[in-house]
Amino acid sequence: MASERLPSRPACLLVASGAAEGVSAQSFLHCFTLASAAFNLQVATPGGKTMDFVDVNEGNARWVQDFRLKAYASPAKLESIDGARYHALLIPSCPGALADLASSGSLARILQHFRSENKPICAVGHGVAALCCATHEDRSWVFQGYSITGPSVYELVRAPGFARLPLIVEDFVKDAGASFSGEPGLGRHWPGATAETQAGCLALWGPLRGKGSGSQGAPGL
Repeated sequence: MASERLPSRPACLLVASGAAEGVSAQSFLHCFTLASAAFNLQVATPGGKTMDFVDVNEGNARWVQDFRLKAYASPAKLESIDGARYHALLIPSCPGALADLASSGSLARILQHFRSENKPICAVGHGVAALCCATHEDRSWVFQGYSITGPSVYELVRAPGFARLPLIVEDFVKDAGASFSGEPGLGRHWPGATAETQAGCLALWGPLRGKGSGSQGAPGL
């Protein structure tokens, strides 16, 4: 699925989960709307699966309905994506990321390319889990030494299905040699906005220092 294209704009790849746990409707709305103002967007999911939106409410239901009717509402297959064609990578908050993106070899290949070329990467809220797939042959993490912000373990423990999670992102990040800051509120939505858009944006341009990653590279997200 590609948004309406303008030849003068750079291309951004928006990767979302195709798992049953879904994609945050509010986070996707913000990511798609804000990024499409500056980029030609291409949305991709594992296997090109249709996205299941979760947390649909009165504020975003109409947008989601209209979006599904668009001619470009079918995601491309992540497995067929050539990362070299894109200038930026965006991952919205996806509760389903742990079920498919966190172990995706195709996404790992794309992330490795973006990291080696120092292209901007932005992962939002639960979408940070998708970064866990990017490991080298020696199993070291591509983002070793980075500063990562995501939903806190305190929030995850209170969520249904915590005992069945395949991995805890905070533990993975720390074990992989990066730092992790658990931001309160990243796992839920606030009226009129999302916690992800306020504090949960991770923008990767190079090794980060400290906690203020959300202000680098993608100020609108």
